[in-house]
Amino acid sequence: MPLPRAPDHGIPVRPDTLDTGTLSLYIQREMNARPEGWQAGEMLTMKKEAEQLGEIIRRSRRIVFFSGAGVSTGSGIPDFRSSAGLFAKEENGLSPEMILSRSFFYLHPEEFFDFYRKHMLYPDAVPNAVHRYLFELEKRDKLRGIVTQNIDGLHKQAGNIRVYELHGNVHENYCMECNASYPPEKILRSSGIPRCDCGGVIRPNIVLYGEPLEKYVCIGARREITNADTLIIAGTSLAVEPAASFTEDFRGKNLVIINREPTPADSRASLLIREDVTELFQLLSGLGTEGSPAS
Repeated sequence: MPLPRAPDHGIPVRPDTLDTGTLSLYIQREMNARPEGWQAGEMLTMKKEAEQLGEIIRRSRRIVFFSGAGVSTGSGIPDFRSSAGLFAKEENGLSPEMILSRSFFYLHPEEFFDFYRKHMLYPDAVPNAVHRYLFELEKRDKLRGIVTQNIDGLHKQAGNIRVYELHGNVHENYCMECNASYPPEKILRSSGIPRCDCGGVIRPNIVLYGEPLEKYVCIGARREITNADTLIIAGTSLAVEPAASFTEDFRGKNLVIINREPTPADSRASLLIREDVTELFQLLSGLGTEGSPAS
């Protein structure tokens, strides 16, 4: 580790050789330079955790990745349950859960689409380090599937094929009358209720509150989780059912959980990591662990 530099001349020195005044200035400067909430040893801890995760990946043959909103925050898409997340937003006193429900969609479609355009579509979002790492892992046939609660489509945009989108995908939209397909831009650039040329309502192919998950997507997702030797759960508090209960099908050797907040599955984890998912995978990508994309 390099020696610190005194604030006056920039020459490397030992902190215990500084006088009291200079040491105080040095400490203040160093603390001001750190991100909010930073603690000494954080990066060292994250590197160790990345190495542990890399070793698990190296030894695994059938990995399944279960992703939540925290995986996409590195792409500029807000999560759901943090203080700045989607669930912290209300429209005219209505919660997002109420607005994004089946009943609200049918009763108040114009208000539904106003909220949807403002808070659910991120056309400039691109895959981050997590998505890119998983694509490379799939190409090596170590990743058997991605089971995601996200509707942003970034896993597929990164190139992954074995993706089970439990809640649908905002990039898939269809006319409720003639079933014609439309890109998300059709909804984004419209006002009020988006309409097909036939006059029908164009609806995003996402699962709203009060609607069942697609049967065959669920069957495929649960099959992959059941057959996996390693399940990596990342960026989710496992609070949304029935998707969260799918993780209980796992009977393999390694259960890895990467999430800032506690989850109901923490007690079963063989590796529990309380770090930002994107930062962890950026570090993991550069380790060059055998069997990882950097190898």
